[in-house]
Amino acid sequence: MDAPVTPPAEKYINRELSLLEFNRRVLEQARDESIPVLERLRFLCISCTNLDEFFEVRVAAMKQRLEIGARSAGPDKLSPQSLLDEIRLRSLVLVRHQYELLNKDILPALAEEQIHFLHRADWTATQKNWLSHYYQDEIVPVLTPLTIDPSRPFPRILNKSLNFVVRLDGKDAFGRRRKRAIVQAPRSLPRIIRLPDKLSEAGRDKYVFLSSVIHAHVADLFPGMSIDGCYQFRVTRNSNLYVDDEEVDDLVRALEGQLEASRYGAAVRLEISEECPRDLCDFLLDHFNLGQADLFTVDGPVNLNRLSTVCDKAGRPDLLYPPFTAGLPAVLKTDKSIFSVVRKRNVLLQHPYQSFSPVVDFISAAAADPKVLAIKQTLYRAGSDSPIVDQLVNAARAGKEVTVVIELMARFDEAENIFYANRLQEAGAHVVYGLVGYKTHSKMSMVVRREQRGIRRYVHLGTGNYHPGTTRLYTDYGYLSSNRKLGEDVHKIFMQLTSLTEATDLEKILTAPFTIFDSLVAKIDREIEHVKAGNKGRIIAKINSLTEPKIIDKLYEASSAGVRIDLIVRGICSLRPGIPGLSDNIHVRSIVGRFLEHSRVYYFRNNGREEYYCSSADWMDRNFFRRNETCFPIRQKPLKQRLMKDLTLFLTDNCQAWILHGDGTYEKLQPAGAKPVSAQQILLNTLSA
Repeated sequence: MDAPVTPPAEKYINRELSLLEFNRRVLEQARDESIPVLERLRFLCISCTNLDEFFEVRVAAMKQRLEIGARSAGPDKLSPQSLLDEIRLRSLVLVRHQYELLNKDILPALAEEQIHFLHRADWTATQKNWLSHYYQDEIVPVLTPLTIDPSRPFPRILNKSLNFVVRLDGKDAFGRRRKRAIVQAPRSLPRIIRLPDKLSEAGRDKYVFLSSVIHAHVADLFPGMSIDGCYQFRVTRNSNLYVDDEEVDDLVRALEGQLEASRYGAAVRLEISEECPRDLCDFLLDHFNLGQADLFTVDGPVNLNRLSTVCDKAGRPDLLYPPFTAGLPAVLKTDKSIFSVVRKRNVLLQHPYQSFSPVVDFISAAAADPKVLAIKQTLYRAGSDSPIVDQLVNAARAGKEVTVVIELMARFDEAENIFYANRLQEAGAHVVYGLVGYKTHSKMSMVVRREQRGIRRYVHLGTGNYHPGTTRLYTDYGYLSSNRKLGEDVHKIFMQLTSLTEATDLEKILTAPFTIFDSLVAKIDREIEHVKAGNKGRIIAKINSLTEPKIIDKLYEASSAGVRIDLIVRGICSLRPGIPGLSDNIHVRSIVGRFLEHSRVYYFRNNGREEYYCSSADWMDRNFFRRNETCFPIRQKPLKQRLMKDLTLFLTDNCQAWILHGDGTYEKLQPAGAKPVSAQQILLNTLSA
């Protein structure tokens, strides 16, 4: 008889460490030599942007909890301080790999393609002369060097801005000795400067970092004094916004104040050039109230994210992914109006392989159609130049009843959403803000149209945002329908969002914070009962994150009962798969490829009466209990078959799939003699035009 298996003491993988693991997978894309080199550079920049946000939000929140005395461990049993220590170790490794990859791999690969980033030591006399004029004409007019003394305290440093600490030796114009100065690089200046063609050999692109130009001329800013050192640095600050839902009486005004304050939030990380002497590092750490654990020394520019501008401006399509034209479902390739098509059948769109234009056309047609009485819309992220907002403005100006629920608290898009709210209100639309403490994360549009047989509602429900940029980069599903019961459900949910009353008696749609969690638990329990009755149990979920402990425990229970469970989790996953006696029947994989996997699909076998759902919600505490989310069924047989085909494709991917092990580590699959299967590439080949 086998010895009993003892499950691990920590049943859950820490969410922060899991998020760092995801960032490592993104960085591995930059290492993949089968990917075009400018795309590899872009993946490197994405990994840096992700790490910035991780410190701005997650690390900042943990530091705040420690400051108020919180010491209790989470479900993963890690204390806050132990977690910060582990984050420090893993982040140091990640940063080191980022710069090694840049310096030893990507920059040499770019040079082979005649794209060069020139160090100061490599500038020719002609290039130096041109850069000197550029410095005088473009940089000096907006620079403000600041020496530091008791009457001139350390300047305010903007979050993630480029700065220099300068060691001086000498006396100023008033005879006083100066030791240190700070030079801030204005945000208006480009961080990467492309040299004119006349300064480059034919067929070569040459770039110079702004930091190099400032460094080369920093002595000009302090005449009469010698420069004993100049070192670039960057500070990452707490970017969490806090609005007291009991005290605030004007959300927009409160949020605008918080946005301004967050630019100078508490420092959480200091990045500085690795050659910076210890005493200057300590000087900066002391000023920003940071410890040695918050210091990251780097071998290169302190903000690698800025390199992403080269990807799109280099004019080298041969070094990018091949372009594609998003396709259209056959039913939309007709001259019929969007309403006549959707009146007869439901349409499932899969972005970015299929175009987002039918969704824009849906709102555009409604804005121009005299039969349309009203349009209702949720907006979480809409992008800087939103065609959806443009059409909603047109509809309001045309006299339609337009109601828009805008989530002002969409992180890092708050200012943009305030702008859209004001614009829509000026056009005559009814604008409702998401409820403080319960973000409106659902993706819904509804058009109310008067037709010969009476009022008909047309709806669009999605897994992703109404954002033209992300619809070309994120994978998502969109669903167009005129089903009466579905339309009535959407109408009730909009009533809930505007009146703050619970939407009851919904027939098709599940919502958070009211029914999604309990319904998922019930559906998992149902699979357990099917197995106990001698039938098969099967669950597939494709989501972005899985962290909610009660759901994880229920999946463990289902696994122990014999339910076969496949989870496709792009990012954070706190569940430990493959642990004997706990999760033997659970398999977890992450797909990381050209597009960001963003769609959420849930499948339950239900003893042959299969159920498919698409949703805006991940399986996280915040999505279940602190957000407005929608989860809608797909019940038409052809569409269900298509969803299963897609899920099966992701479960057989052996090119871009990473398998999660029970210890929290991931292993990338390789074809290893088998037929290569890349889900994203297959979908691109079959669905795009």
